[in-house]
Amino acid sequence: MLLDFLYLTFIYPIIYIFPAYAANGAPVIFGGGTPLDLKKKFRGKRIFGDHKTIRGTLSSVIAGIAVGALEFPFFPYMLVIAIFLTIGANFGDLIGSFIKRRLRMESGKHFPIFDQYGFFIFAFIFALPFGYLPDLYGIIFLIAITGITHLLTNKGAYKLNLKNVPW
Repeated sequence: MLLDFLYLTFIYPIIYIFPAYAANGAPVIFGGGTPLDLKKKFRGKRIFGDHKTIRGTLSSVIAGIAVGALEFPFFPYMLVIAIFLTIGANFGDLIGSFIKRRLRMESGKHFPIFDQYGFFIFAFIFALPFGYLPDLYGIIFLIAITGITHLLTNKGAYKLNLKNVPW
C-alpha cells in the first residue's frame, strides 16, 4: 500500500514528465546559433528573440524523444506520449517568448509563471489525449517539484555560465 502510494505519487509522475523536462533543459546545454525566427518580425517586434534557436529547438526535440525511447521498453505507451510532451513543452516555451515580445519585454527578462510553468502546462495539454496521466497527488507533486527544480537548475546553469540570467 505504501509502495503503491510512493510509486503513484512520486516515481511515476517523474517518469511521465521527464521527456518534457529533458526537452526544456537541452537547449541550455546545446542551444545557441541561428535564431528560430531568423530575426523576422511580427507587427514590428521580433517573433521569439535571439534566445530561441534552431539548434536549441532541435536539441530539445531530440532530448525529449530520446527519453521517451529509453522509457519505451518499460512503458511502451510513453514513446508517443513523449513526442507530444516534447512538442507541447516547445510550444509552451515559444508561446511564452512570443507573448514576452508582444509585451515589449526584452529577451531573457524574467516572466513569472510562464518561465517556470509554460513548458509544463503545454506539455500536459498536448499529451492529455493519450492518457496515462499521473493521479491528482502526482500532478500536485509535479507542480511543486517543477517550480523548485526550475529555480535550482536555472541558478546552477547561471553559475556554470550556461545561462545569462538565473531564471
